[in-house]
Amino acid sequence: MILDPRLSHWSETALAEWTDYNGHMNVAYYVLVFDHATDAFHASIGIDAAYRAAGRSTFAVEQHFAYLREVRAGTRLACATRLVEFDDKRVRLFTEMFDADAGHLAATGEMLAVHVDLAARRAAPFPAEVRDRLARVLESHRGLPRPAQLGRAIALP
Repeated sequence: MILDPRLSHWSETALAEWTDYNGHMNVAYYVLVFDHATDAFHASIGIDAAYRAAGRSTFAVEQHFAYLREVRAGTRLACATRLVEFDDKRVRLFTEMFDADAGHLAATGEMLAVHVDLAARRAAPFPAEVRDRLARVLESHRGLPRPAQLGRAIALP
C-alpha cells in the first residue's frame, strides 16, 4: 500500500483496550484515530499547539464515518487526509483509514470544522497565512480521484 505523498499522513496501532464486546475496534476509537489524523493535517498547515496557545483553533461541527472492514487489536493503521474545500471560516476534510499490513480500506471519515477565536468562543476567519496554506494544499489535491464515500448521506439503499 502506497499513500499519495500529497496527502497528510497519520499512523498508529489499534490497542487491545479499544476493542468492544464484538472483538473489534469500538466506534469511539475510530473517531479517536480520525481525530489524530485531523490533528496531523492541521499541524501541517500551521494549526498546532502554538497556534492554539495564541487563542485560535478549530471545532468539529459535523462528521460522517463509514466503517468498511473490521479493525482488530494490533492492526497497524495508516490514514491519509485530503482537503476537500474551505472558505474563510470552515474546512472540509476527508480521511481514509487503511489496514497498513493488508492494504485494504477499513474506514472513511468526513469532517466539517469551523475556525474559532478561543477567547470569544465564536467562529472567526482564518488568518491570511493559513488561508494561503489551505489554498496551496487544495490545489495539490485537485487531481486526486474522488472517493466513493465523499459526500454520502445516510440512507437505506
